[in-house]
Amino acid sequence: MSVTALIATVVVLLAVGLFVFRVIPGIRAYFDYRGKRLITCPETHKTEAVDVAATEAAVGAFLFAPTLRLKECSRWPERQDCGQECLKQIEIGPENCLVWNIVSNWYDGKSCAFCRKPFGPLHHLDHAPALLGTDSRTAEWRNFRPEQLPDVFATHKPVCWNCHVTETFRRLHPELVVDRPLEPKRMM
Repeated sequence: MSVTALIATVVVLLAVGLFVFRVIPGIRAYFDYRGKRLITCPETHKTEAVDVAATEAAVGAFLFAPTLRLKECSRWPERQDCGQECLKQIEIGPENCLVWNIVSNWYDGKSCAFCRKPFGPLHHLDHAPALLGTDSRTAEWRNFRPEQLPDVFATHKPVCWNCHVTETFRRLHPELVVDRPLEPKRMM
């Protein structure tokens, strides 16, 4: 192997190593900042839902440092030209304001209002749990706008998927439901 080929190989390996070294923070930034988040608007002091431009943050992390910018906000388009001071809340704890984590933490340790089955940690591939409103109707938490969730969690009770399906069927097709009283277990 000639000296020129050896130097070229070392340069290529260093370039690939540097590229990989820079790609990892970019990938991490993308996954840290994607997803809908709940923040407290500095102007109105109300809960609002925002999306960070995760791809832009990843490119910024690849080049220098992640640059955060909002891609979407529940106050837009009316307030689209705001100063985006709410991004400081996301920088401090990106996982604390992620809607999925807020919902999962709220359900964790609670029990279904109907069957009393306890909730464990939520998983993305599981059926979505529901909520029992003051009107005795159930609805999936995903049916609410994200910025409504803190208020909804204060007034609703948790319901498992099975009970939600059962109660929805009972509400939509009462003529097909037969309620039978529970029989005591027979002793032998």
